[in-house]
Amino acid sequence: MNSIKPTIKIDIVSDVVCPWCYIGKRRLEKAIDQLGDQYHFEIEYHPFELNPTMPKEGVDQKEYLVDKFGSEDRYQQLTNNVTQVAAQEGLVFDYANQSTSPNTRVIHSIIQLAKLEGKHTQAVEAFFKAYFTDGVDLSRTENLIDIALSVGLENAADDEIFTDKNATAQVALAEKELGKLGISGVPFYIINNKYGVSGAQPTETFVQAFREIEKETATATTGDACDVDGENC
Repeated sequence: MNSIKPTIKIDIVSDVVCPWCYIGKRRLEKAIDQLGDQYHFEIEYHPFELNPTMPKEGVDQKEYLVDKFGSEDRYQQLTNNVTQVAAQEGLVFDYANQSTSPNTRVIHSIIQLAKLEGKHTQAVEAFFKAYFTDGVDLSRTENLIDIALSVGLENAADDEIFTDKNATAQVALAEKELGKLGISGVPFYIINNKYGVSGAQPTETFVQAFREIEKETATATTGDACDVDGENC
């Protein structure tokens, strides 16, 4: 008789312009690959805007980050470090290839729409890659449409999603509710609606946490993350 694998539900709070969210995504995927024969995993992404006041047209990325980090040297130090860490996870970060820091609210609307079609994890991956690897300007509607279509989101090609105030209001509401849980930085992982894991933990930490959580003995841990007021990403 085949045994039924226990289910581990992972709610992921992230932003597509957060480097540690992309790194955390890869590390989590590696953990899931290791434990796939023992558990069934359900993944759901939730919105978080690192800068909700970002202009709709975006701003110059390097100027924005230099100002945020405090200096050109600090910018070089932090971007070089996160690029090296990403490479260890098989990711290519190319900050020199990205000119624009975008407002991400509409992007989150597209990702939420993708949930209805069962493709939101693919959409998240596509937006991460577009921003960090391919240097795509995510402030431009035509680029968002191209990315949505690339993962088979036919509905996301409808111009209405880019003018639907209700869709973006739903993103803001979701962020407000998550804020009530005390989430102020990303990535943040809520496991089985009970346990919180903050930051892009190493793959081994995720593996251990899942095993402990399955035994009801896990504790909250913290790691590298981006936050609204922080100066590290």
